Amino acid sequence: MTEDKKREPHIRLTTHPGTGATSPFPIDWGNSDPLLRGPVIASVSQPSERNAIGVHGGTYSLYRALAVSAGSLDPMQKPDLKNTSPTVSIGPYTQWYDPDRIISLDPFGHIVADVYGDLIESGVDIRPTVAVTKAHLNLEEVHRAVEEKRLSIDGEILTEGGEVVVTKIAADPVWYLPGVAKRFGIGQRHLRRVLFEQTGGMYPDLVTRPDLQVFLPPIGGLTAYVFGDPEDLAKSETKITCRVHDECNGSDVFGSDICTCRPYLLHGVEEAIKSAQEGGAGLIIYNRKEGRALGEVTKFLVYNARKRQDGGDRASTYFERTECVAGVQDARFQELMPDILHWLGITHINRFISMSDMKYDAITKSGISVGERVPLPEHMIPADAQVEMRAKQAAGYFSLQEVPDKDTLNETVGRPVNDY
Repeated sequence: MTEDKKREPHIRLTTHPGTGATSPFPIDWGNSDPLLRGPVIASVSQPSERNAIGVHGGTYSLYRALAVSAGSLDPMQKPDLKNTSPTVSIGPYTQWYDPDRIISLDPFGHIVADVYGDLIESGVDIRPTVAVTKAHLNLEEVHRAVEEKRLSIDGEILTEGGEVVVTKIAADPVWYLPGVAKRFGIGQRHLRRVLFEQTGGMYPDLVTRPDLQVFLPPIGGLTAYVFGDPEDLAKSETKITCRVHDECNGSDVFGSDICTCRPYLLHGVEEAIKSAQEGGAGLIIYNRKEGRALGEVTKFLVYNARKRQDGGDRASTYFERTECVAGVQDARFQELMPDILHWLGITHINRFISMSDMKYDAITKSGISVGERVPLPEHMIPADAQVEMRAKQAAGYFSLQEVPDKDTLNETVGRPVNDY
């Protein structure tokens, strides 16, 4: 017998290490009392107390496992949550208690040290899934906007040094599976089976533990940047400017000019600053959904396929090449996206800095109204991204600009287009 076999004689076919017995901490999703709702416990230090599938950390959970396997992290370590509480108060709001409004994050995830303090003190390993802090953003484009007098220094939102003062919120995904299934209009059993199969059987508890209804998927979460007072977001009289942005590392970080992602993100930031300075509030939601949630490898493969096709990159085959490579044009499925808006107490967005029908439809169908949709100014569109803009227009994205009639567009894209 090998040394590894001697150390680990018992290996269970389950992601829920323990006996499989019911957790002493059942979850009543949507209950307004956090103690009656129950804490989300996905840590592995006390297997018998776990009441969720998966583990904390999202995409970083496997790095934690590597750290444990390398001997640099004690698997029984528990976080010291002293002085980690939010820098500003958020909630509670009535949306927190509506299981149809919030099903992809834990409404109490940022205040577990407070509301579950006694349980933590008694030894229960409960961990935050949301964190709230304050930060300063130092962006070249903001400095340029000040120089060009599109923005002005006010000393509160925009400092004398040109830095933007924000409240920053990070949230890991926490899925309430019955709610996710309902949101997508599918059966919960089907959802759990497909999640199990399409992750290569990574989480057997999805199909063997129907009593566990909360799942912490190993995917990226989101970051929210609030310009102004976060409490104002829940006030009906507050004029809110919002940009919901899906990650694009090449453009957002490195300035690649093949798409409009960074320009649109920075346009959203500039408009959010203006809104806060005018007595309203600004909000940027940044979702980790690289390459339309298909990943950078797929995205770069699609770039190659589009550039090398006969006639070069063109609007008529922009989305078609993505579907040929990935099997689907877009895997972001914005149905879960509005949850963070409900968590912040938002009921109306005055100015939505986006052309996306998918985002707009998801937000309005969730019960949040939108006053105005704001397109990216023409001068901010990189030359190489013109193809993307034409393709999005032709595929039915919202635009304030005059567009050709549908027959002309059908000839352009080679397939029917949506109504405008």
